Amino acid sequence: MNSRDSESNAMHSGGGPQAPAAPLRMEALVSLCARRGILHPSGEIYGGLNGFWDYGPLGVELKNELKALWWRRVVRERDDVEGMDGAIITHPRTWQASGHVEHFSDPMVDCRACQRRFRADQLADAPDCEAEASGQHDFTEPRDFNLMLETNIGASRDAASLAYLRAETCGSIFPAFKRVRDAARQRVPFGIAQIGKAFRNEINPRNFTFRSREFEQAELEFFCRPGETGKWFEHWLDQRLRFHRELGFGEQVLRTRAHGPDELAHYCGRAMDIEFRFPFGWQEIEGIHDRGSYDLSQHAEFSGKDLSEFDEQEKQRFVPEVVETSVGVDRTLLALLCNGYAEEALPDGERRTLLRLAPLVAPIKLAVLPLSKKLAEPARRLAADLRRSFQVFYDDSGNIGRRYRRQDEVGTPWCATWDFDSQQDGAVTLRDRDSMKQERVAASRVGGWLRERLEAAP
Repeated sequence: MNSRDSESNAMHSGGGPQAPAAPLRMEALVSLCARRGILHPSGEIYGGLNGFWDYGPLGVELKNELKALWWRRVVRERDDVEGMDGAIITHPRTWQASGHVEHFSDPMVDCRACQRRFRADQLADAPDCEAEASGQHDFTEPRDFNLMLETNIGASRDAASLAYLRAETCGSIFPAFKRVRDAARQRVPFGIAQIGKAFRNEINPRNFTFRSREFEQAELEFFCRPGETGKWFEHWLDQRLRFHRELGFGEQVLRTRAHGPDELAHYCGRAMDIEFRFPFGWQEIEGIHDRGSYDLSQHAEFSGKDLSEFDEQEKQRFVPEVVETSVGVDRTLLALLCNGYAEEALPDGERRTLLRLAPLVAPIKLAVLPLSKKLAEPARRLAADLRRSFQVFYDDSGNIGRRYRRQDEVGTPWCATWDFDSQQDGAVTLRDRDSMKQERVAASRVGGWLRERLEAAP
């Protein structure tokens, strides 16, 4: 039997499963992520560290693909955005100027009975008190809890050595504004983009990786003239929605939500959240903010440095205003997993689990599968040749149906099977993850075939 017959009992002539996908169960997704090397709790052998996560072999590839796509769309495809990579620990004055030291906090309460801490604005989701038979908590009055994670620099541990792990990646962008502008020979309007780690001492990390203490952000600070902020806000809102559509997020799982007047920071003229419908509800994965001239004005005041620009037409100086786009990399990755996870019943009564990941970000683009281990040598040569340009996985263990299922589970969009006919016609069978349709393609054309589909991806 060759690979073209291997799924004949699981497919109708239309080439796809006929039963609707089952709804997502978060427990099943968490199990899949751990089992298949996507992500798992950090320090798992010691019981894990709440709010910290490790990405495994497939998880780091998925995350890198997501970040690379963001970087390509935001930085490399534009001539008005520059990139940088700032230090995780920045000068402590950075966070005094930004207001984080004084104002970056959440309301917290303690339960006097069970000694657990909770966010005061999330008590409706708090589990029952384990120390009381009634399950009722005995809460203290709410008080502010600063989310900045502190550290010390140098050998001493005193006020002079106190520093902070950055709570937002933009913390290192604003102080570098003038240096980046001059080095890149840019003039307003232009943007500075960065992808990097950020840290928040969350009171109650929860919902898998959604709210963590260590996470990654991809942020753009776009500097513009006063009076042009509205135009650029609309531009970047449109661009960011395009990006999320490109990831496969349809209207049923993606929406925008404008902040009300009572939600806006005192310096913020407008804010819009891009929200994804997770199994635990609609939640923000990206924010677009009109920050006015607050940031550069604050850093100019605290540093004593002039961060203004000179307008040649008006013959006067101005402090650039900022439109910020800030996307949570880990949150978006979780959204990709939630959006792509499916359990499907096949016509023959069997079931399969799959991740419908957009091919552009899939951790494996193509799996090369010899139908028999006797065909391993030419199949390995094909995999090695394709690996120069694509993320390719080789697997010759188990029957072909089981190998297809393994690739479905991790979101591999296509499989190439080298079968016994390949020895005569020099072709392989290419199989599509979602429809399970198969077609015969010359082995020498697989690279071009794959490139065409990746370039044509929405």
